[in-house]
Amino acid sequence: MLIDLLRSRRSIRAFTDRPLEQEKLDLLIEAMLRAPASAGKAPWEFVVVSDRETIARLSLAKTQNSAFLKDAALVVVVCAHPQISDVWVEYAAIATLLLHLEAHDLGLGSCWVQVRLREHDGQRSAEKYIAEVLGLDPAMAVEAMVAIGYPAETKTGHPTSSLPYDKVSFERHGRS
Repeated sequence: MLIDLLRSRRSIRAFTDRPLEQEKLDLLIEAMLRAPASAGKAPWEFVVVSDRETIARLSLAKTQNSAFLKDAALVVVVCAHPQISDVWVEYAAIATLLLHLEAHDLGLGSCWVQVRLREHDGQRSAEKYIAEVLGLDPAMAVEAMVAIGYPAETKTGHPTSSLPYDKVSFERHGRS
């Protein structure tokens, strides 16, 4: 059941050096491509990177919180064409969530690395840096990167008691 998947999934930032099988890569790609988008206008595109040197360069995209990418077997860079849809951020995020869920379902670990609105250094944004590394079309925006691989760490899911139920209202805001 989906709820069981959600209950056990956690962000994984440590990976083994085991490569991904082609069958699993194919399923990850299919999951992203099944993301919904209104009127069939899917603004997203994905750059799937398994080259170790390119992954190492991508791990330097931000001033913090991206270094762990270097150990991932795969990095998926989630991009979009803002001119196709004014809600491209939402559509890219939905596709990214499906990627995370499929990775977990396949026994893989994954972790989101926020790119949009983040800095690479004092001179340029993380988006610009990644665009240079991957040769992206200048009209494209980068939402995030997702590290994927076989987990080298084990984490249990968050207990139900830790969920912020106080953020749920019924009928009107503030009613529990």
